[in-house]
Amino acid sequence: MAGLQEAGRLGIKPFEETQPVELRPNWSQDDVKAVISAAYRQVLGNEYLMQSDRLVSSESLLVRGLISVREFVRAIAQSELYRQKFLYPNFHVRFIELNYKHLLGRAPYDQTEISYHLDLFISKGYEAEIDSYLSSVEYDTSFGDNIVPYYRDFQLNRPGQRAIGFSRSLHLYRGYANSDRAQGQKQPRLTWEVARNLATPISAPTASALSGGVGGARGDVYRLRVLQSASPNAPVVRQCTTEILVSYDQLTNKLQQLNRAGRKVISVTSV
Repeated sequence: MAGLQEAGRLGIKPFEETQPVELRPNWSQDDVKAVISAAYRQVLGNEYLMQSDRLVSSESLLVRGLISVREFVRAIAQSELYRQKFLYPNFHVRFIELNYKHLLGRAPYDQTEISYHLDLFISKGYEAEIDSYLSSVEYDTSFGDNIVPYYRDFQLNRPGQRAIGFSRSLHLYRGYANSDRAQGQKQPRLTWEVARNLATPISAPTASALSGGVGGARGDVYRLRVLQSASPNAPVVRQCTTEILVSYDQLTNKLQQLNRAGRKVISVTSV
């Protein structure tokens, strides 16, 4: 857990001072309204919600005790509203980053997690991708049926927690008053660090939460060292290493292309 001074400087002090929102037994109408508000704020990335966008039917089911908080979160994430805000405008890897942030309260830790969800989305579709977070052991252990997801990696006190999650989450977070769509970035934010298996640099947000400022500087061009095995039908089994230069805005697409082709990226370095 960050100290109070550091938490204030990094813009995460509100999370140090608040408790998870939970719908406890014998809840009141005020309790369920607080849960609904917190669920919209978390799952929609702190986006302002128009009255016409509210999921009235799902809200009613929750208020009547017919669905759990988890199922209400699922309804938001499976809605056309969520697709319009986070699926359609963004690259697939950025969409996966946001799913981790919104539904598991953390950033993806490594390329394996991103590759798994990318393959799942491509092979089984949108609903399977969303359900994979909400039906996971991690979600069940962290939130269960009655707690609204929240940013967990700002407090380093969980068994099995990975310290790298703090800097990864901070880079996706971008400030308490910010929203994910206000960041205006359709490209993934963590590709460079995840591909190199490095911690994300930490720096304080700028004075305006909307202007971002969390994270390190990146170069414009990267060199990929790629290992490729010979064809299985080749008489001699050999492996060769090649180098590819790629711009940052094409880095994600190139990594996906190499992964589909069965080629292993050994290193990613800035030029």
